[in-house]
Amino acid sequence: MILHNTLTGRAEPFAPAEPPEVRMYVCGPTVYGRAHIGNFRSFVATDLLRRTLRYKGWQVREVMNVTDVDDRIIQLATKAGQDLRTFTAEHIRSFHEDRAALRMDTPEFLPRATEHIPEMIGLVERLIPRGHTYTADGSVYFKISTFPEYGRLSRLDVSGIRAGARVDTDKYDKEDARDFVLWKAKEDEPEWAQWDAPFGRGRPGWHLECSAMSMKYLGETFDLHCGGVDLIFPHHENEIAQSTCATGKPFVRHWMHVTHLLVDNETMSKSKGNFYTIPDLVERGHRPDAIRYLLSAAHYRKPLNFTWDGLHQAATSIDKVHGFVRRLDEVDRNGPAAPAVEDTARKAREAFDRALEDDLNSPEALAAVHELVNEGNRLLVEGTLTREGASRLRGQIESMDTIFSVLLPGEDRLSPEEQALFDGRQEARRKREFQKADELRKKLEEVGVILEDTPKGTRWRRKL
Repeated sequence: MILHNTLTGRAEPFAPAEPPEVRMYVCGPTVYGRAHIGNFRSFVATDLLRRTLRYKGWQVREVMNVTDVDDRIIQLATKAGQDLRTFTAEHIRSFHEDRAALRMDTPEFLPRATEHIPEMIGLVERLIPRGHTYTADGSVYFKISTFPEYGRLSRLDVSGIRAGARVDTDKYDKEDARDFVLWKAKEDEPEWAQWDAPFGRGRPGWHLECSAMSMKYLGETFDLHCGGVDLIFPHHENEIAQSTCATGKPFVRHWMHVTHLLVDNETMSKSKGNFYTIPDLVERGHRPDAIRYLLSAAHYRKPLNFTWDGLHQAATSIDKVHGFVRRLDEVDRNGPAAPAVEDTARKAREAFDRALEDDLNSPEALAAVHELVNEGNRLLVEGTLTREGASRLRGQIESMDTIFSVLLPGEDRLSPEEQALFDGRQEARRKREFQKADELRKKLEEVGVILEDTPKGTRWRRKL
């Protein structure tokens, strides 16, 4: 598979260091409010990548963090008269609701920053004796002058940053404006937003959080780090600096970044009135599967222009595929699959695979889906299809749907509510919370969904 690597600036072969497992980190939500469609542009793109890696036969160990402590969260929680956990709980719940509505796979790990403070403190303790830090007014800073490779990911000439310019949003005293904070001493903040550390009471910097959590679950060097292009600098640049200097090892082998979303060719903002969440779109009568389709329809490295017409077209495209699948299910003529059917399925599969292997070219992969539908409809009209032939074409659509998760009619998939229960059980099993897992299994059985745990994962079927 060819995948563009931001670190080298070119598309290059991707393969895990220790096959068959791919170790993958995705920068997740900062939970001060409900995630918007711009956030999900990036999350859906990385979900397509995850699914493609599994489609190609690799096992994926994915970590998506939840940032539940930062300046804005603390300010809003204080204003609401709540502590961090109470304030962020609703936003974390809504994120998982929206993720389920968009039929995203559940990562193997969804760590919260506030549950990994010891790991963050430990990372700072590794940096201090190596000479990469200094303290000012109780806060600990990373000194980027000690890391000559700083700026490589973003192609930034660090020496050209003028004095007084900031490379992050931290508003603290520094020796050098280019440095960034690792540990913040904030005496004016609530006690529930501070932790004790050997270098003073405070809280972690945002950049530190991702380094600590990714290395805990994936190791000090891992295969793939993903996020939006807005995170390249300074966030990912800072992650590389602090992680590499703490371990003495390369941090990430391959960086994948998703280009942002526009709304009617404009940047999205509340002031422009074009700021939308998933529930906003659903309340306007749009289907979650159409939203996912639209978010998948542009190449991840090109801007995606969100329009209402585009959403309608997405729904129409999905309905065309669903109608084809239903017509396949109605074929009742006996006999073997005709050579033309086998040829159609083969060409579709090859075009689909070729597109995904070419830097995750999702629009070309969708084009292969629709070419299969067009050719399949032609075979239906000609009367060429038998049950076996129809099953062959349906099987190809099912295989393609393991990537896009919108191609099969509703009766062939879990509802958002069922998916949330399914994902919750998977998470409970990973945490070895078996009583909770059993309770969620029973809830699924009550709505007619039967689970089967196999060595290759959990399968489901409708109760007969």
